[in-house]
Amino acid sequence: MGEAEVIPLRGAGGRPRPRPTPRRRSVTGPPPGVADHGTVTDGADGGMVDAGQGAGAPSSELVPAGPSELESAVGEVADFLRRRLGGRYPVDEFGFDPDLNEHVILPVLRPLYERWFRVETIGVENVPAEGGALLVANHSGTLPLDALMTVVATHDDLPTPRNLRMLAADLVFGMPGFGAVARKAGHTLACNPDAEKLLGAGELVGVWPEGFKGIGKAYADRYKLQRFGRGGFVSAALRTGVPIIPCSIVGAEEIYPKIGDLGPIARLLGVPYFPITPTWPLLGPLGLVPLPSKWYIEFGEPIRTDEFEPGSADDPMLVFNLTDQVRENIQQTLYRLLSGRRNAFLG
Repeated sequence: MGEAEVIPLRGAGGRPRPRPTPRRRSVTGPPPGVADHGTVTDGADGGMVDAGQGAGAPSSELVPAGPSELESAVGEVADFLRRRLGGRYPVDEFGFDPDLNEHVILPVLRPLYERWFRVETIGVENVPAEGGALLVANHSGTLPLDALMTVVATHDDLPTPRNLRMLAADLVFGMPGFGAVARKAGHTLACNPDAEKLLGAGELVGVWPEGFKGIGKAYADRYKLQRFGRGGFVSAALRTGVPIIPCSIVGAEEIYPKIGDLGPIARLLGVPYFPITPTWPLLGPLGLVPLPSKWYIEFGEPIRTDEFEPGSADDPMLVFNLTDQVRENIQQTLYRLLSGRRNAFLG
């Protein structure tokens, strides 16, 4: 197998999903008494339509306007395998593999996004089509599926698809298998040097400042934001002059309602918590299936940081105030979204 080409870091907007296979159209035979000369004409949808089916042809025969969906899928898989085996795919210095992300990782996540959680996005026009930007979101759900669904949202639902580069905790990259996949999906450690490098290169970067305190909180504390740390994400935005996009996610709190925590097992496994939910560990592996809550992801208006003086990132009071402003923006949006939904599963 060939080695992947390593390319310098650059902004990558991703690609839209493939268009659906052209629909089949009906073809009407010649009027009675008119000879059929086998004329081939252009179909209305751009395909070639054979109008010469003979006098005995049915009056409404479906003719494919292009390759079938199965043929297209097989062709895409074959092209993908040829690229992988030949090493003809780019990888940036963080390990991001856009080809693998586009053809393997995102397709795995889409059924959850589209059919299970039925995610609706709001305010997509607030995310810049290009250039660096820092997306800051609330965190919840016992397992970080909210972060993965936000990755799909920024790729599939924005007017200009973008690859969200998440900043993740050390624990993610220390887990066998998960760390390698996270790197190939474009994500890196939650540290200022990596964040500033990505933002400076024009990437869309995502951070969940609540960390494990957010995803591991009890169900009784749902939608109550935890501390946002020391504002490291604000410092990174100030140093690179990129806008901060508040992101509010409703629906993730209900997928694994955490009603307890087995602390001794968590310490034994070296994880922040070992949750007890209505289905886990009572139902075993079946308890890992998330409940099908209805999700909303809202992108708020950008908070500009390029208006501040150079060196503002070293002003602790400014960093604190901006951090509090982002947190309050997200909290108020969560309350508004919650007040407008009927229940957690119907929306």
